[in-house]
Amino acid sequence: MKTLFKLAAAGVVAALIAGPAAADGHKVEIEFAYPYSGLFKETYAKIMKEFNKQHPNITVKFRASYENYEDGTNTILREAIADKLPDVTMQGLNRQAILVEKGIAQSLEPFIATEADFAKDGYHKAMLDLSTFDKQVYGLPFSVSTPIGYYNMDILKAAGISKIPTTWDEVITACEKIKKTGKDGMFWGWNITGNWFMQALMWSQDAPMIKNAKFNLDGEAGLNALNQMKKLFRGCGMKNYSIADGQTAFKSGKVGMMFWSTSSVGSVERDKTKDWTLQTAPFPGMLGMNAPKALPAGGNAAMFVSTSKDEKRRQAAWTFLKFITSGLGAAAVAETTGYVPPNKAANEMIGDFYAANPNKLTAVKQLPLLSTWFAYPGENVLAITKVIYDAQERIVVGDIDDMEELQEELVEEVNALMPKG
Repeated sequence: MKTLFKLAAAGVVAALIAGPAAADGHKVEIEFAYPYSGLFKETYAKIMKEFNKQHPNITVKFRASYENYEDGTNTILREAIADKLPDVTMQGLNRQAILVEKGIAQSLEPFIATEADFAKDGYHKAMLDLSTFDKQVYGLPFSVSTPIGYYNMDILKAAGISKIPTTWDEVITACEKIKKTGKDGMFWGWNITGNWFMQALMWSQDAPMIKNAKFNLDGEAGLNALNQMKKLFRGCGMKNYSIADGQTAFKSGKVGMMFWSTSSVGSVERDKTKDWTLQTAPFPGMLGMNAPKALPAGGNAAMFVSTSKDEKRRQAAWTFLKFITSGLGAAAVAETTGYVPPNKAANEMIGDFYAANPNKLTAVKQLPLLSTWFAYPGENVLAITKVIYDAQERIVVGDIDDMEELQEELVEEVNALMPKG
């Protein structure tokens, strides 16, 4: 089987626009920064190999990678003040709005208008909508993810578990059996970026985290989400793993189940010890449901933030931005990670890929559930994220047992940080 990247290269090269920066032999250097080097290092290595062949006159300088999406946003906000922005930045889908509101991210519409047939290059409306504000496209999605379950099938078998859980109650029952074998039951990604798993529990009930520009955790769905976390963490005896330690414990065969983003499928398959079998499955349902009603769309998008007045540099930055989000770039994303390629051109090339890589198919099956990954409105978006993070950690460490009390405190604290009026 040809790799996705080779397939994409064959099908997309003709559609990519070199632009004047490459056409006239003028040498141009642009700067780029992205998050999660552990996830995307191999992805960009594949992409850059082909980009450098096609655009030898454009040099891409990679800045230090962002630790996560919060770090990416904070870094860009600082660099904007210091007038040290890169030309292109990769930002979490839920972090785009603040850069648009502050006038840091620039509309891509002037560039798109110069493309002969932008839709044919694979940029279909459903994905562009993830990065559209006031009817203007400000980003091109690079990757899309969903929360899923990862299972060590050898541990499950040793614990006498023959069926992968489809509800959180079944997960707790599985944890109890796994613990009897001397292994840890699960690592559940409460500490993932952007309160994503809290939003996943809300969306599982078809309840958005933000409703009519207001924090929506004050009702029954919010209390259900908090109680579900408490029940899971207590029932599974989950340790307060850091993200790195939790993933390492799972990869090394010390933990039976991990609930995390599909983005890590590639790295788990590469890094896990060889003595056990990995299987992924859809995110479990809550309140007795076998599946969530909806899930937040994770992932990131490429945004144009260049302050350069050099038109050749700006065109080179657009050429790079468009290239990495093209069918070719999206194919590399699918091949090296567990993300779903948001570019239709790649999706049309990968029919046999998922048949050969079923662990990466799980996220694709959940695409119909995708809903908004909310950014909190106003200036305090990162502060609100931290407040919710801290509340979840209190549940993990057993600092609080009364979820109604925690809900009341959390709603009060977040509302104090939300825009007034």
